[in-house]
Amino acid sequence: FRRYGLRALRRTTGGRRGSAGLTGQDANGVPLRRSKRGWMWNQFFLLEEYTGTDMQYVGKLHSDSDRGDGSVRYVLTGEGAGSLFKIDENSGDIHATKRLDREEKAYYILHAKAVNRFTNEALEGQSEFIIKIHDINDNEPRFTKDLYMARVPEMSDIGTSVIQVTATDADDATYGNSARVVYSILEGQPYFSVDPETGLIKTALPGMDREVKENYQVVIQAKDMAGQMGGLSGTTTVSITLSDVNDNPPRFSKTLYEFRVPESIELGSVVGLIRAMDADIGENAEMDYRIIGSDGPGMFDVSTNRSTQEGVIVLRKPLDFERKRQYSLRVQVENVHINPRFFSVGPFRDEASIKIIVEDVDEPPVFERASYIMEVKEDAARNTIIGSVSASDPDDKNSLVRYSIDRRTDMDRVFNIHAGNGSVFIFRELDREENAWHNISVTATEFNNPRQISRVPVYIRVLDVNDNAPTFATNYETFVCENAKANQRIQTVSATDPDEPLGGHRFFFSLAQEAAGKANFSVRDNKDNTAWILTRRNSYNSLQKSVYHVPVVISDGEFPMQSSTNTLTIRVCTCDREGNMKLCNAEALTARAGLSTGALVAILLCVIILLMIVVLFAALRRQRKKEPLIISKEDVRDNVVSYNDEGGGEEDTQAFDIGTLRNPEAIEESKQRRDIVPETFYPPVRRPVLPPTRDNNGDVRDFINQRLQDNDSDPTAPPYDSLATYAYEGNGSVAESLSSLESVTTDGDQDYNYLSEWGPRFKKLADMYGGDDSDRDS
Repeated sequence: FRRYGLRALRRTTGGRRGSAGLTGQDANGVPLRRSKRGWMWNQFFLLEEYTGTDMQYVGKLHSDSDRGDGSVRYVLTGEGAGSLFKIDENSGDIHATKRLDREEKAYYILHAKAVNRFTNEALEGQSEFIIKIHDINDNEPRFTKDLYMARVPEMSDIGTSVIQVTATDADDATYGNSARVVYSILEGQPYFSVDPETGLIKTALPGMDREVKENYQVVIQAKDMAGQMGGLSGTTTVSITLSDVNDNPPRFSKTLYEFRVPESIELGSVVGLIRAMDADIGENAEMDYRIIGSDGPGMFDVSTNRSTQEGVIVLRKPLDFERKRQYSLRVQVENVHINPRFFSVGPFRDEASIKIIVEDVDEPPVFERASYIMEVKEDAARNTIIGSVSASDPDDKNSLVRYSIDRRTDMDRVFNIHAGNGSVFIFRELDREENAWHNISVTATEFNNPRQISRVPVYIRVLDVNDNAPTFATNYETFVCENAKANQRIQTVSATDPDEPLGGHRFFFSLAQEAAGKANFSVRDNKDNTAWILTRRNSYNSLQKSVYHVPVVISDGEFPMQSSTNTLTIRVCTCDREGNMKLCNAEALTARAGLSTGALVAILLCVIILLMIVVLFAALRRQRKKEPLIISKEDVRDNVVSYNDEGGGEEDTQAFDIGTLRNPEAIEESKQRRDIVPETFYPPVRRPVLPPTRDNNGDVRDFINQRLQDNDSDPTAPPYDSLATYAYEGNGSVAESLSSLESVTTDGDQDYNYLSEWGPRFKKLADMYGGDDSDRDS
């Protein structure tokens, strides 16, 4: 075979065709054997992106066995065989059928062989060869991003790295300059530059200020063929933002700020807002405010609002227009984060003056004290002045003030106040033992503006006066034995006094003067606010006298002295030898119970009231039992209906036919109940009953009893109590009817003279109807 290319390789020949033979020996004397040479190949080269009209010629295959007689057939297999590459099986010419792109596939591996056309036997062994695509510059450089974003601090030095861009070329970097890329800057000068080999972008101008220009658009070009003419190129855009640094100090927009505030503003309220301007942003614009000078120390404070970077002036002490009407402050502002690089720019602080003007407000009166404490003796007379309060209008107009007591704090109107001068005086009598302290509220109102009101608490202490006499400390139950001895102590008594003297209580006990002469008992003062009750004889007899009443006089040592006579009840009881009580009589027991006449009366009244309640309850229950069971108007059962029709009397037969009641046969047939369906129909039972006549006039009772028995035995009667009314009054009266209804005669036909014979009770009727005809005519 022979290969088309730079050089041709032939198979050596010698000996018989197709056989092997010895041609010599090697260095070691080993004979060499000559064999048939196989395929010997070099690479085929094919240009990419062929633009001709004919198929691109690749090369030619030829075998020495080919005699030109058409017996040899060439076969091509491998990558692209038959589709991309086509061989002429007679001549062995290889052509490319399509345009090839090295960037898609750089080379193809194929296999070739020669076979006998007729027997299909291989004339030569199969061999491999490569078709390599030769590169041309058909791809431009491409950047890895269409848009690059970068940031660099403002005021950066020249040569500060910003960002590196990268472009790649798909052409073969090992063959020529098709893939050698060079970078250049098309837009963005003179601010930035780019390294032509690495694509690193750097700052090219010093002092770039973000506050002047913040964003820059830089266009970078990448060109292959080392940037020579005819090379392909690509571009990208780099958006560069200058980041902020603290290179600007804060500055007040004004040197003097003025605020007006009413004097009634509450503590902690905002007086005003100030703000310094800083061209920087973010944390570089954060600032702090502080007061560096003030003619009202501690009156105001300033803080920083971090969200708005404003200085907030706040009131710390109350304002008073009448005391000070204007305040002056000196405020300083300074950046929080300072960059040492820019110390040379200047101090990062500023100062301003603030004037605060206090406006007058109509204020309520002000009391001289926050509270008042007054004292008064409990025996002070009415209208006695116990103290005074004072309030004034703090405003310049100095309005008059009117005083009053808030009656919600003095419901009993014990005190009053002079409306003009504020003097508090007694309006009702006092009693310390009832109420030792009085807490009232006094109001002061401006005379010209009643809406301006202020209040002050007034605490009034009622001082004690000895106006209460001492009494027994408790209700003593005392007894004396019949066998008691003289001077025997039977009781120890003490006293109590609601007064509270400064030096404490001192009580004196003695027997009442009227009982001293014939006393059966004596009183011994122990000088310690107690006293003993002693017997004055050896024995006592309960039959002769069962109860003794000993008057004991108790007095205090205060001024004026108060005393009272207290009666000690002593029962005479039978005792054993040890002096223990065994028996006391009924009178003594009653006295022991200590029930006074008033208590007994109260107990009796309670018993009477309870009895009345019981009687009333019983009457209500009895009345409730008489009420019908069914009272609802909507009940479907039979109800009793009352028409309240009195009729015309006993002889009024037109209003109601009483014959129906007198004739049992005229009774209407019983009706079935509408609320239930009876299983069996029971006809009403009827018994022959003689109608009442004048002869058997007495038997209305029998008539009613018989009707009652009929109803009781009626199986269709409702299963609950019901009321049956027969309205049978009996026969007429012997005196007959007095009614004039249904009279068959006129007034002229009637003789009423008999009325005058009936006595004085019918005198009025006799005068009306018994006169003569002439009187009636007239």
